[in-house]
Amino acid sequence: MPKKRKRSLLGKMPKPLHEVDFYLLIAVLAILAFGMVMVLTAGSVRGYNDNDNTFFYVVKQGKWALLGGFAALIMTRIPYPFLKKFAGIGMGVTMILLVMVLSSDSVEEVNGASRWLQIGPVNVQPSEIAKVAMVLFLVNFIDRYPVKNLKDLTLPALVLIPLFALVYKQPDLGTTMVLVFTAAALFWQTELSALWFILAVPCLGAPLLYLIYNTSYQWQRIVVWLDPWKYAMNEGYQITNAEIAFGSGGIFGVGLGRSMQKFGYLPETYTDMIFALIGEELGLMGALLLISLFILCYGRGFYIARRCPDRFGRLLAFGITFSLAVQTGINLGVVTGVLPVTGITLPLVSYGGSSLVITLVEIGILLNISRYSKISRPHGRSSAMTPVEGRALRE
Repeated sequence: MPKKRKRSLLGKMPKPLHEVDFYLLIAVLAILAFGMVMVLTAGSVRGYNDNDNTFFYVVKQGKWALLGGFAALIMTRIPYPFLKKFAGIGMGVTMILLVMVLSSDSVEEVNGASRWLQIGPVNVQPSEIAKVAMVLFLVNFIDRYPVKNLKDLTLPALVLIPLFALVYKQPDLGTTMVLVFTAAALFWQTELSALWFILAVPCLGAPLLYLIYNTSYQWQRIVVWLDPWKYAMNEGYQITNAEIAFGSGGIFGVGLGRSMQKFGYLPETYTDMIFALIGEELGLMGALLLISLFILCYGRGFYIARRCPDRFGRLLAFGITFSLAVQTGINLGVVTGVLPVTGITLPLVSYGGSSLVITLVEIGILLNISRYSKISRPHGRSSAMTPVEGRALRE
């Protein structure tokens, strides 16, 4: 009597065509190494003053990097179609955590914002989890259901509006902007008419401006952004010192570890404003090097999305890459004075456990998708897909 075959927990999944994308992996590792060096130098003074340990922040960042790297490794081995099973669950858990942030007593408040929920010995930032949870939820929805008019957006709207409101209420305008722009980019991949996107700008922009105008500290940030040197001794202190850092760095910088701004002049040098310290110590050349690595990383991400043979994988790779690219753009815009100040980290570079781990999880998913995409390899040839493999992936 033949033995009954055991059903795999993952179900019927396609076989990968090759290992992870080499170019994306190298770019991510280079940015991560760059960030570790800059966290070491940026956090050295604060670490010594607060903990008598120059290496305090870089050691903690290293631990988070190891945890995130392990999570990323797991994500590269689990076939990405399996993630569809967690689209609804992930969004539900994220909403619960965001509600807990606003209602729980075990919330850590930093600079007037309540974004970190203490769970056991660690602080978790649910708004970071929301970035990947929202992308997975929307991608699964768009892949399963046709979106041709506004009526088709009823279900996503019932989820996204509370999500945006909960993140904004923390308050966290920077992450809210990332979520909104990412959602809009994903809806752009549907059959919705471009007219609806044009109409959405004033319809959504007007209420947002009203909220900002009626929130004193946010409106003050707009006023300061228009003329930061007028408020250089108070609200404009951070951005003016960031400009001083860039000006001091010049073309080649003052030298690694020789920053003056980290001695209490520029706040958050190892977190949100770390790019200003990079400009000071490594100059324009160092800043351009980091930006080039980001361009390579995200360019490769969009390439992987374009070469993925199924719609779910294409949308997932696109959504993750776009989300990280928008976050990077907002951070660089804030630090250089192009955008008003808002608290948001520079992916893979800024100090922060939740941000680093979630970013590495997203990179792991992107590397996973690259295993199934028809992409060029380091030796210059494209991966081929047999008809059987292509049919299996479509199924």
